[in-house]
Amino acid sequence: MIALLLALGSSLAYGCADFLGGLGARNAHVLRTVMVAAPASLAVELLLWPVLGASFSPAALGWGAASGVASAAAFALLYRTLAIGPMNVLSPVTALVSAALPVAVGLLQGERLGAAGLWGLPLALVAVVLVSAGHGAGSSRPSRTALLLALGAGAAIALQLVFLHQAPSDSGVAPLIIGRAVSSAVTLAAAGLLHRRLGPERPAHALSATAGVLDSLANLLFLLAARSGDLTVVAVITALYPAGTVLLARSVLAERIHKGQFVGLATAAIAVSLLALT
Repeated sequence: MIALLLALGSSLAYGCADFLGGLGARNAHVLRTVMVAAPASLAVELLLWPVLGASFSPAALGWGAASGVASAAAFALLYRTLAIGPMNVLSPVTALVSAALPVAVGLLQGERLGAAGLWGLPLALVAVVLVSAGHGAGSSRPSRTALLLALGAGAAIALQLVFLHQAPSDSGVAPLIIGRAVSSAVTLAAAGLLHRRLGPERPAHALSATAGVLDSLANLLFLLAARSGDLTVVAVITALYPAGTVLLARSVLAERIHKGQFVGLATAAIAVSLLALT
């Protein structure tokens, strides 16, 4: 139950971070938003170091760095995917892959689910797809390149979670610090190389920094959840993060939630209840 609650918190924090990051990037290049969010995110993890401790063992360094590379790749692939579109088809593909791959890794590592979990897990995967789908699904077909990018983005997100899970349980926040430092360095280097394409517009600094703080919180909650529960359950609950984005868009921006997303939210609630029984 503790792992489930931590995973739900991680999912909510990821969803809020995506929402605020999206708002912050509305009038500026997304890399400019990341240039604000990344240092804020790293600062939070450094502040957590004295509180939660950090052991920079070779394994923690290796898995943390691997998660940072995966995070940077996920960022690049995801935004390239959504730029090509159609989002209403590609976003569910990315979300499903990001949930399914960690589940497969957990099962291969010997994790087992009870009867309720055997029902709850596939329901949660269905909910991930429904909640992340937009309006008018099926109105246009994505290209082969777009589908490959969507699969790659989902795989990169999944690998980030798996690598964090593989880090030693006694390493504290070391994997998060190393991962964030690596992903920030890669992203800032990309921004430096592409500075002529970024344009003069500035992002909403407060929103961007808050998104970075929430992203760090989401990573921390996922790490704690993965250390206290099964990766199969924790990963699929965390992958429900589009639900938080959808609900915030509804309450703050008055965006309409279509019927499929309502079904997805209801399915997610049932799935979480079943997984709690596990």
